[in-house]
Amino acid sequence: MALPDDHRGLYQAFLDLAADNEALLPWLARLPAQLATGLDKKRHGDLSAWEKAVKKLPALPEARQVALDADTVSVEMALDESQRRQCFNLLKKLAPWRKGPFNLGGIEIDTEWRSDWKWQRVAPHLSDLRYRKVLDVGGGSGYHAWRMAGAGAAFVLVIDPSPRFYWQFQAVRHFVGDADGHRTHFLPVGIEDVPENLGFFDTVFSMGVLYHRASPFEHLNQLKAALAPGGELVLETLVVEGDEQTVFVPGERYAAMPNVYFLPSSKALCHWLTRCGFENVRVVDEAPTTLSEQRSTEWMTYQSLADFLDPEDPTRTIEGYPAPRRAIVVANKPGN
Repeated sequence: MALPDDHRGLYQAFLDLAADNEALLPWLARLPAQLATGLDKKRHGDLSAWEKAVKKLPALPEARQVALDADTVSVEMALDESQRRQCFNLLKKLAPWRKGPFNLGGIEIDTEWRSDWKWQRVAPHLSDLRYRKVLDVGGGSGYHAWRMAGAGAAFVLVIDPSPRFYWQFQAVRHFVGDADGHRTHFLPVGIEDVPENLGFFDTVFSMGVLYHRASPFEHLNQLKAALAPGGELVLETLVVEGDEQTVFVPGERYAAMPNVYFLPSSKALCHWLTRCGFENVRVVDEAPTTLSEQRSTEWMTYQSLADFLDPEDPTRTIEGYPAPRRAIVVANKPGN
């Protein structure tokens, strides 16, 4: 049976990489089951609608200018008004769009998060991504993955169990075409589905994931296991102010979010990473999340950060907890 185009590229990338690194062969064997499970239409009632929206996107002109190294991931091409209207309506069916921004054929997708601001904070502290194999854990629509490819990464894999994000990524792929050399891919799984002790990736990103984990040390060890010896971890998560012993555990919700478990101080987070065996652990950025960085838009019309803060005191959440504050920590897995 012929593979769908979006699967064929992923399989080919794994085959090419496995030719030089047999550690990928067990994962390659699991891909059919992982794709079937991640895209099982029983998982979400709207999954079929998202797939149909992407499949209905019109054929696009070959001539296009793709920018993966700018704040807005953009694809410039000549679309007539009918094509632009069709693309706009189909892309809207994939909303809410949370990570971006994108400009696809003149259609500005103003996402909930100004993810370019996060990239601006992260990028100066990264090892050169050129020629590196990169894993983006919980990468959402893939905005940061496209930026990683734009920075020269040889292979970028987004893993995120959300089928909506998978189809958002495929929609952007439809516009990008092969401008990235097909170096950027999406697999609808979580970090727990990555083979144990893979030791393959040069850089692993986990941004906005750790606080959703009931067992944060397990997550940190999973990230470490995916890294090659000497590889670099880029970890971004919610934190609170405090010393090495400060860890905040909220109630059932934090800023209206369910499943938020542990918010350490950045010093405590560094201690956790050291306990997990990472070295060269350093905080490269820490700041409150602003209402300009996370907000409702035409492409994400639900409530956002402004609705989750105390209207009388924006330094507190509606539950009375400290308002969201995020830190970026970079660390390395020891070499051989």
